[in-house]
Amino acid sequence: MPKKLPPPPGELPVPGELVERRIYLIRGQKVMLDSDLAELYQVATKRLNEAVRRNINRFPEDFMFQLSEEEGDSLRSQIATSNALTSQTAMSKPGGRGGRRTLPYAFTEHGVAMLSSVLNSERAVQMNIIIIRAFVRMRELLASHKSLADKIEKLEQTQTRQGSILGAVVQDIQKLKNPPVTRAIGFRIPSPKKK
Repeated sequence: MPKKLPPPPGELPVPGELVERRIYLIRGQKVMLDSDLAELYQVATKRLNEAVRRNINRFPEDFMFQLSEEEGDSLRSQIATSNALTSQTAMSKPGGRGGRRTLPYAFTEHGVAMLSSVLNSERAVQMNIIIIRAFVRMRELLASHKSLADKIEKLEQTQTRQGSILGAVVQDIQKLKNPPVTRAIGFRIPSPKKK
């Protein structure tokens, strides 16, 4: 199998959007899977995981964790049904041995930053810069979406309050247009009956 050469200095190895599509939300954290990282670093997933195991003290649970079977199944089904995402965790390569035999590892932003020190290659350093920028861009997008959601909620509250005030005004106008029938005060003299 021919070895891929790193891109020339100054040239981005992959677009940031490609990296952003490989960031998943698992256990409430934005993470990247070991197989996706290995592909970006141009190393085998097995070699990446071996390097991590050799330096396991650098990867506490808030840097890296292994997916549970349910999470792995859920992720596989999501990726398999999406045309935009094709990952080693979802499908085996044609002529392959049937895909992964172990559950994938998920790396948080801090875990990805630590990977460059473990892999110790120029490609890993270049990719980490791109990946960290993608994490930061996603964080900024989520923050802007949150502020937009807050503004929309405030507008909805204002609209609801104004709607209830407007409803009360309309009811008062209806009462003025159609005043209730008033009864005469006093005794009523029965009218004489006709025979």
